[in-house]
Amino acid sequence: MLKSKKTLCLLFAIFVCCGFLFRNVELVKADELEDIARQIAELEKAKQQSEDATKPLEAEVTRLEQKITNIQTSLAQAAANIEKLETSIDQREKDFDHQYQILTSRVEQFYKRLRQPPELLLLFSSSNASQLTRELSYRRSVTEEDKKIIAQISRDLSSLEKDKQKVENDKAYLEKLRGQLATQTDFFKGEIEGARAYQEDLSQKITELTQKQKELLAKKTATFQISVGNVPLADDPASRPDYNPGFSPAFAAFSFGAPHFKGMSQYGAFGRAKEGQLVEEILKAYYGNGVEIKKDYDPNTQINVEGYGNFSLEDYAKRIYEMPGSWGDENGMEALKAQAVAARSYALARMQSSGSICASESCQVFKSEPKGGNWEAAVDATRGWVLMANGQPFSAWYASTSGGYQESYSFNGYSTPGFWDTKNGRSGWTSDAYEKIADSPWFYKGWYKTRGGTSCGRSHPWLSQEEMADIVNAAIVYSSDESSQSHLSQEDSSCFGEAIPDTWSKDQLKSEANGHGGAVTSISSVSITYSEDGTTSQVVFNTNRGAVPIDGQKFYKVFNLRAPGAIHLTSGLFNIEKK
Repeated sequence: MLKSKKTLCLLFAIFVCCGFLFRNVELVKADELEDIARQIAELEKAKQQSEDATKPLEAEVTRLEQKITNIQTSLAQAAANIEKLETSIDQREKDFDHQYQILTSRVEQFYKRLRQPPELLLLFSSSNASQLTRELSYRRSVTEEDKKIIAQISRDLSSLEKDKQKVENDKAYLEKLRGQLATQTDFFKGEIEGARAYQEDLSQKITELTQKQKELLAKKTATFQISVGNVPLADDPASRPDYNPGFSPAFAAFSFGAPHFKGMSQYGAFGRAKEGQLVEEILKAYYGNGVEIKKDYDPNTQINVEGYGNFSLEDYAKRIYEMPGSWGDENGMEALKAQAVAARSYALARMQSSGSICASESCQVFKSEPKGGNWEAAVDATRGWVLMANGQPFSAWYASTSGGYQESYSFNGYSTPGFWDTKNGRSGWTSDAYEKIADSPWFYKGWYKTRGGTSCGRSHPWLSQEEMADIVNAAIVYSSDESSQSHLSQEDSSCFGEAIPDTWSKDQLKSEANGHGGAVTSISSVSITYSEDGTTSQVVFNTNRGAVPIDGQKFYKVFNLRAPGAIHLTSGLFNIEKK
């Protein structure tokens, strides 16, 4: 009971308190956040405490229910025994009337014999020795018999009274015990029901906050669909691996490509065009041999552009701004043609599913005036060309740069291939990647700015040893306990808003990491391995505590949470450089 009381006190308190390494690319492939993270941490803690408190309650209820079942069985058996005993008592009480008469008679006779002449007188009154012997023997025999009968009847009477009292006491005790157990069970069940309702409420709140955390995290990582038409071709020198941050050791995370990685790579298409591939080859490479290139689709099919009105399919295609027309002057006309076909196909599929298409990058960029030049020539050269799958226009996705691996996706029951986008498959990555042939500035880049250009006071993506060790410690802790995520946001999120309460400091994180094999304080080297599906499989840091292997995708997640400023990874295919 003492343990149960402690458990209940804990439960009550909960309710009260909670309201890889290389130089040449050929070798490798907050703020509101903190406030939300704090809230999630509090809720997760409360939920865990509630669950921890509920578990012994549930075990107690199970134990009590089993005990009650056993007691009920005992009660049933006891009731049967009591009934038998009561029947026996009734009969014994009836028999006792007769026994009482015997007892009375025997007592009377015994009393009389006590008043008979003593044995000395009997000696003088007897005529001979034989008579004396018989008389004495008889008296002693009768006396002993009377004593036995009197003692037995007395014992029977005492036993009868004791049995009657025991029956009453046993019945009262068992009924009281059953009532107490039933009361305890009802209480524990009520507490468990309340705790479970409380846990469900916490789970709902955690889900809501986690979703909000994801939305705000997107502000930092700039998770968006990007095409060449959205950004300048000149890239930031500070984002290159040859940049000198001015300190050593220094570490930087470089992403291969930027999301998303499905469909046609625009820079990959440009590289293929430079290598002499025709539009049909390019389209089949990215969308697979299972798509049909229909070349006589009705050019007058209407496309409803939100905010602009209706346009014929061809007029619409001429107003798409998703690939530089200048590529046509750099042996890239076939890439422009492939883009025109993809744009038509995407728009038609969108019309069928939504009845209209937006004019922004959320769909594909449309402007009121025709783009002209090489782009219009590419549109005219592919007039009526549309990708079809299972008899319907195929939603042809595309993006600037995938980093050398195209992920598969499905639409209308058809799936595109997943493959290494190089001249000779996996062995051609990265030296023969088509995006590298096209000199994509996003093929291998260290990201330290948000999409809006905010750098949070940092002029490059390089991290000090202390900063990278802190991220590694976060990854160590997260790898062992994913529920720690709410504590792993970046320490200083003032660039995005106010500080995040309940975020662990570097020292706190070291302390936590000490409980998982030891904290990392220095890093001598980093190595990376990649998987066949185009992701970073593992990151191995050689540290003061030895080699620390970390799952690539877990590191990707933790890095984006913990890295300072706006430093982030845009792809699950990445590398870590040290200088």
